Amino acid sequence: MADNGVTCSMSRSGNVWDNAAMESFFSSLKTERIARKTYRSRNYARADVFDYIERF
Repeated sequence: MADNGVTCSMSRSGNVWDNAAMESFFSSLKTERIARKTYRSRNYARADVFDYIERF
């Protein structure tokens, strides 16, 4: 991250709940949508993920 000029944002050590909402969302996205499909192109994948997010 430092090589690309990105600052890592982390809460205190041992606080596992700081990213729980996003981890839950990405888990649902992967299991409900992405794992079941093969996309013809990146554009098809983007459109499908966008559709999933809008309906979430």
